[in-house]
Amino acid sequence: MLNNHFYEGKIEAGCDEAGRGCLAGSVYAAAVIFAPDYQNEAINDSKQLTDHRRHQLREIIERDAVAWAVGVVTPEEIDKINILNASFLAMHRALDQLKVCPEAIIVDGNRFTPYRRKVDGKTVDIPHTTIVKGDAKYLSIAAASILAKTYRDDYMDKLAEEYPQYDWKSNKGYPTKKHREAIKEFGVTPYHRMSYNLLGDGQLDIPFEF
Repeated sequence: MLNNHFYEGKIEAGCDEAGRGCLAGSVYAAAVIFAPDYQNEAINDSKQLTDHRRHQLREIIERDAVAWAVGVVTPEEIDKINILNASFLAMHRALDQLKVCPEAIIVDGNRFTPYRRKVDGKTVDIPHTTIVKGDAKYLSIAAASILAKTYRDDYMDKLAEEYPQYDWKSNKGYPTKKHREAIKEFGVTPYHRMSYNLLGDGQLDIPFEF
């Protein structure tokens, strides 16, 4: 069973992102707040779940969460500010949309930029903690990973209808052999991240999860 809270006694939001290693498409992030006593043994790191189960759990998370939101950063923005900053921005955009202001934030990974929000008319830094493999340790981060992953997958499925030759329905924009061969044959689309090494010259393929 995953831990419910890191910051005891505070309204805590868990954050995670999806799509950092992709060659195409936006990066998505989600923020989720659960009640202090909430538990659900079915919620786990999105990479440990099937696509069907992730979508089932998305409905449960959206129903049960005190608040949830999804933030998006486009390929054009990624090329301007780099993917690390884009991931942080996507999380900040998700946090901005929460209908309940968090008093603390826990983030999957080991880096994050401070998040500021107006509280009682003053702009304050909301305390945050980064947790390596947090999506396998904390319920709200695992839930955020499920929302980010499923919303991004749905988005890539729609793009795949527009550009079927890149096999995005299967690879979701990650650097598979078929994806890179399609780039060589057909060129790039408006959704490709031009700051990336799209053909992988001198690079090993980046591992990815479906």
